[in-house]
Amino acid sequence: MDIALLIPMTVSLISLFFYLGWYFNSRIGKNSIKAAEERSKQILADAEKDANNIKREKLLEVKDEWYKKKVDFDNEANQKRIKLSNYEKQLSQREETIDKKLNLSIQKERDNKFAEKKLLDLQTSLDQKESSLIELEKEQNERLQKISGLTAEEAKRMLLDNMIDEAKADSQRLIKEIYEKAKAEAKKESQKIIIQAIQRTAAEYAVETTVSVLNIQSDEVKGRIIGKEGRNIRAFEAATGVDVIVDDTPEAVILSSFDQFRREVARVALERLISDGRIQPARIEEVVEKVRLELEEEMYRTGENTVMQLGLHGMNPELMRLIGKMKYRSSYGQNILEHSIEVAYLCGIMASELDLDHSIAKRAGLLHDVGKVLDRDIEGPHALIGYEVAKKFRENGIVCNAIGAHHDDMEMEHPIAALVQAADAISGARPGARREPIEGYAKRLETLESLAKSFEGVARTYAIQAGREVRVVVEHERIDDIYAEKLSHDIAEKIEKEMEYPGQIKVTVIREVRKVSYAR
Repeated sequence: MDIALLIPMTVSLISLFFYLGWYFNSRIGKNSIKAAEERSKQILADAEKDANNIKREKLLEVKDEWYKKKVDFDNEANQKRIKLSNYEKQLSQREETIDKKLNLSIQKERDNKFAEKKLLDLQTSLDQKESSLIELEKEQNERLQKISGLTAEEAKRMLLDNMIDEAKADSQRLIKEIYEKAKAEAKKESQKIIIQAIQRTAAEYAVETTVSVLNIQSDEVKGRIIGKEGRNIRAFEAATGVDVIVDDTPEAVILSSFDQFRREVARVALERLISDGRIQPARIEEVVEKVRLELEEEMYRTGENTVMQLGLHGMNPELMRLIGKMKYRSSYGQNILEHSIEVAYLCGIMASELDLDHSIAKRAGLLHDVGKVLDRDIEGPHALIGYEVAKKFRENGIVCNAIGAHHDDMEMEHPIAALVQAADAISGARPGARREPIEGYAKRLETLESLAKSFEGVARTYAIQAGREVRVVVEHERIDDIYAEKLSHDIAEKIEKEMEYPGQIKVTVIREVRKVSYAR
């Protein structure tokens, strides 16, 4: 009985719970749908509001852009309007000018017609006078022939001879005046060009010596440089060919060599060995060889930069390497690269003044001493060696000739060769360009003057141009003009045999005759 009652009650409860679940679920669903609808309406309202804001902003941007373009257009229109106004003014001025010229040309045409008429009248009058003069001349000639007893042909010939003699004398005098004037003008112009070239070229010289001083951090490094029983220093000297002087000089090591390239290799290599700390024979040879290769590459880059600095093109790579090698060579204390660059600039300036090719002139000036940087086992004057090198690398013929002729070792074929010679002399004679001990310098000049004065008939001697020229004043009673020329050759020959000097020395013998009279 209890089971029979429990089952219907259970079923009823399940049905009740099911109904209640369904009822609450439907109520919740309706509330969710309603909330979703309200949310969607809110989103649509917000979206519409944002869209209106964006639309309003875009409209403002478009208006601003339109206003800017309108302002630009107005400015451009105003500028064009101003230009048109200026053009109109210019056209009106031109019209006025043309009208004035037209009136002037009309007036000139009238004047020309009047002058033409006047000339015709004068021509008629002259023709009449010429006819009467011819008649008078005939009468006079007949009278002269009767008086002088000479025919017209004989008188003509006599007159022509006199006129020819007079014309010859006048022409000789005129030629002499023109020659003297041209000589003075040429000297003045050459001095002007040289002075301008010197003034426009300012070069600095770093005078090279035979030693380099390497600063070190402490004197303890000196022991490591020397090594055990001197192994390191011997290996370093053998690898570089440079003398290493380690003395009591505080925090310094001296490198000595006549070859600047070797000295630079040694300096850089020793700096690297000290900074690396591993100073031993094997390492020394490795670093020295590496530095030597690097400096050889740097020589090429130096030559390339020099060529670019001077604005030259088409230079053979081997020539550029030789130009870079000039950096490590000097002549009488003057760095050859700096000297060659200065000569190149001087040649270019003087060539421009003379309307010659300044590029070829600079090229010749840069390469004029290239023969000095070749191996020392090549014999011959450096000018001719440089000529052969330039010819080998197919340089311009003018450049080759200028190189070979700048010390008169061959004949000059172009004015640029003379410019190179002049620029070389200017660069070498610049104060401070070439260094020489003052005692040796003074002694050399005294020797030069005393040597020239040792010849008979010499009155006075003067060494000038820093010893590059000696002027010899002779006694005119004892020395004639023919012997003066021979004397200059004898003095030059004796100087060559008994003296050592850089470059060349010009011997000038002066024989002066003075005749004095007094007007009382």
